[in-house]
Amino acid sequence: MDIRSVEPDLTIPKLEAGQPDIGKRVKQTIPDYEQTGVYHVTYLPTDWVKGKRYPVLIEYAGNNYRGAYGDISTGRPEGSNMGYGISGGRGFIWVCLPYLNATGDNIALTWWGDSKNRTAQPTLDYCNKAVPWICEKYGGDTNRVILCGFSRGAIACNYLGLHDDETAKLWRAFIPYSHYDGIATWPYPASDRDSALTRLKRLAKRPQFICHEVTSSQLNLAATKKWIESTGIKANLTFAKTGFRNHNDAWLLRNSPARKYLRAWLKRVLQ
Repeated sequence: MDIRSVEPDLTIPKLEAGQPDIGKRVKQTIPDYEQTGVYHVTYLPTDWVKGKRYPVLIEYAGNNYRGAYGDISTGRPEGSNMGYGISGGRGFIWVCLPYLNATGDNIALTWWGDSKNRTAQPTLDYCNKAVPWICEKYGGDTNRVILCGFSRGAIACNYLGLHDDETAKLWRAFIPYSHYDGIATWPYPASDRDSALTRLKRLAKRPQFICHEVTSSQLNLAATKKWIESTGIKANLTFAKTGFRNHNDAWLLRNSPARKYLRAWLKRVLQ
């Protein structure tokens, strides 16, 4: 099924200037990055009340991409849809983080770092500063931070999210959609399966909801499940197909059995 055969029941709020506020989606930059081209996008839910604590959806975008079915990813934080689709705009602070170039002064639209140096460190540095800063300023519950991402962002759930012990401890659970760290070799350091397994071991018993579009590609949900099972690792994993053929996170802006399943899973995870 193509996503365009189902009308969306959610519309991403327009990107606004100014400071985060109830129901607003704004560009923002953490301290130390004001003089750079780096920014993230913050959304405060329609039920946000100052002084209360909220779970936080941290999201990473896909690569800059144009697909076979008219699917487009800008590679920028403001092009992301997952967090809003998962939450429906209520109950969660939603933040789309950037990938940084090798010098840490601008956004990388493809992978992280740049074509000559695919270092992830500037991206990790921003993440490790941004998550606690956002939680402190807007009432994010540091014990209920969920990392999610589409395509490049799905790989980033483990590659970045479990890259080291400091970053790994930020997260309560993970939602990688379409791709998974270790399933293929990509043009950045340590994309091999042995390195991916080292990162995966940092997951411990925390849950992941691993989802993928319906595809004939070898990079599919079955391949992901097969590889993880082959490692012998014992993890708290849920696997699901979106029901759509599209490589496009806008499926979450539409009512579907997969979205209902994901929302029910997340409710259990946060209890």
